[in-house]
Amino acid sequence: MAFTGLFVPLITPFSETGDLSGDALEALAHAVLDEGAAGIVALGTTGEPATLTTHERHRVLAICSSVCTDRNAPLIVGAGSNSTAASLDELATINPSGTAVSAALVVVPYYTRPSEDGVVEHFRQLAAASPVPLVIYNIPYRTGRTLGAETLIRLAELPNVVGFKHAVGGIDEDTIAFLSRVSPDVSVLAGDDLYASPMLALGASGGILASANVATRAYADLISAWQAGALAQAQERALRLVPLAQALFAEPNPIVIKAVLAAQGRIPTAHVRLPLLPADPAAISQVPALAEWLRPSLQEA
Repeated sequence: MAFTGLFVPLITPFSETGDLSGDALEALAHAVLDEGAAGIVALGTTGEPATLTTHERHRVLAICSSVCTDRNAPLIVGAGSNSTAASLDELATINPSGTAVSAALVVVPYYTRPSEDGVVEHFRQLAAASPVPLVIYNIPYRTGRTLGAETLIRLAELPNVVGFKHAVGGIDEDTIAFLSRVSPDVSVLAGDDLYASPMLALGASGGILASANVATRAYADLISAWQAGALAQAQERALRLVPLAQALFAEPNPIVIKAVLAAQGRIPTAHVRLPLLPADPAAISQVPALAEWLRPSLQEA
């Protein structure tokens, strides 16, 4: 399966009592698809899965699966840890009866810092056993494990690996080498909001972009412009989105994003769970106005 276009890693909205707000999550899922997203990501980093209970994670999966089934849209679900055995157990239950999961987004093992050969063997075992295809999440500033181009190509050649979320904090030599050699059958999705445009220019098939929770249409149009070869339009849209992405990531994801969505009345509260803290008012003061400024500007571009 090829993954192209915009995939929105949904936040997990909470109620005034701190519980999961299923109605708000369902509304958000429909809204991002209405505004041009190709699909959604459930239980990604933006959704705070580490702080959700098992019951809450299952509920998020059920809600997002129901929406994607109704809308005939692909659903990618975050899974996996720094334990190969635990990741195998999690993947075995990722696609229960009544859900429709298109792929699992599985992070490179973190904290343990295995060798690159160890990373390849980790994903070899996961890919061989997983009931759904894998999208490998390469984000070294969170995992502590960088991967060279040769390792990325080895991972891309594994059966049942269909894509990557590539978020290395820039456009480095390994990224360029990887994109120049990876098979067109493997989807490379930009994972850094600030670097989405250069990744698309280099051939990425789309993006998993947290800022699209706030400005879905703008990011969907950015990807469409690059895919259509409308270079001037793509550049214009990319540059207009820079201050928004910078503002939304002024504090750890998804703190500011949730504050903006709450201010817009799209979720009940801006609540995040510890160890995250609520956004500093200074960090969010300009974001709602900035998002509204971007909306008409991008439509005119």
